[in-house]
Amino acid sequence: MKHIKRQRIYDLLKKDHSHLLGEEINVKGWVRTRRGNKNVAFIALNDGSIIHNIQIVVDVKAFGQDELLRAITTGSCISANGLLVQSQGKGQTLEIQASDIKLYGTADPEKYPLQKKGHTLEFLREIAHLRPRTNTFGAIFRIRHALSFAIHKFFDEHGFYYLHTPIITGSDAEGAGAMFRVTTLDPKHPPLTAAGEVDFSKDFFGKETNLTVSGQLEGELGALALSNIYTFGPTFRAENSNTSRHLSEFWMIEPEMAFYDIHDNMDLAESFLKYLIRYLLEHCEDDLAFLQKMYDEELTDRLSMIIDNAFVRITYTEAINILEQSGQRFEFPVEWGVDLQSEHERYLVEQEFRKPVILTDYPRSIKAFYMKLNDDGKTVRAMDVLFPKIGEIVGGSQREEDYEKLYGRIKEMGIEEGDVWWYLETRKFGTAPHSGFGLGFERLMLFVTGMGNIRDVIPFPRAPQNADF
Repeated sequence: MKHIKRQRIYDLLKKDHSHLLGEEINVKGWVRTRRGNKNVAFIALNDGSIIHNIQIVVDVKAFGQDELLRAITTGSCISANGLLVQSQGKGQTLEIQASDIKLYGTADPEKYPLQKKGHTLEFLREIAHLRPRTNTFGAIFRIRHALSFAIHKFFDEHGFYYLHTPIITGSDAEGAGAMFRVTTLDPKHPPLTAAGEVDFSKDFFGKETNLTVSGQLEGELGALALSNIYTFGPTFRAENSNTSRHLSEFWMIEPEMAFYDIHDNMDLAESFLKYLIRYLLEHCEDDLAFLQKMYDEELTDRLSMIIDNAFVRITYTEAINILEQSGQRFEFPVEWGVDLQSEHERYLVEQEFRKPVILTDYPRSIKAFYMKLNDDGKTVRAMDVLFPKIGEIVGGSQREEDYEKLYGRIKEMGIEEGDVWWYLETRKFGTAPHSGFGLGFERLMLFVTGMGNIRDVIPFPRAPQNADF
């Protein structure tokens, strides 16, 4: 087979290709379908660079390799040389008149699970090693890439530094205790203390360690030196929640900013979210159109609603009053002091305001130890951004910079001082007002793709009783 520089199908279909018309080119990819008759064969080829296929036309008699053509079935992988020409058929603008084909890998039609028919998302989760080849998951994972790139682009353009916070940690940033332990001790015969408890001083790190639930605490250390930082990495929760909204391993974006108060924090979150969604609308048009057609007919309207409206900003107390006076019968009753559920958040966004909402000033009793206390002593400077369909998509706060108040909250919540001594010391040596927030990447992916299950927006989902692939 003559060596010719490979062309991406994306480049052929989306960029100026006029200089290639009538030229011999090469494409490589996986066969979506092969159809035809004894005179002509049509091969739909996809290389993952775009949702659309390019058609390869084979003159069967001139080609003269019947055995090779019979082996080219759905799922097989090929390299094809041929002339790039304007298509005579409907549904495509270009096609390739094949002169030579090399078969890299076959796919037995009797065994290959992705034949040309509809497959349920549940079935595709069982074959996560193959589902990226479907239109649905090709679109989702391209969008995931674009969104990741836009996150880094936004922060770089705004003077933030990307900080790599540890995945293995000795602290529990959320104080919830739902953490995965990291240990090299013998599970059957671990060393014990005199009191009969596991002696973690004999472990690899000399103490009890876990997979991180958040990079926030270490992120604050970076902000109190570099001013503006962000983290973007995997986080882990050992919650036994087997639902369509929970993962045991997911990715978090967590910016931390010195000299930002709660209002600066809200401004950043709003501009950040609008930037990301605007980027997707500009760069992922074909993939979004496919997902809208197949899964969520309101998808692009909902995305446009985010960038077209100023986010409503109200306090938690004002939100409680609205919910109590709404006349709605919620599954979870509403009163001041309760943690709002998704049904409450969605009512505020979808029915009361019909715009994104930012709630502030939550009761201290339902928020984390590091959030700055308000002067009333009852509430903290927390903020949650609420989106339609999803509910809370961003959670953040102004951080408590006062040593005595922070120390008091740590004691109040029973957190071991020895685990966070380094965090407390930042309030002793040049403390400064600072704020930050966390955005669950997969939750944002749910919103921008219109998918209904969080396991369908990450390549290899980790959940209770599920660590396959």
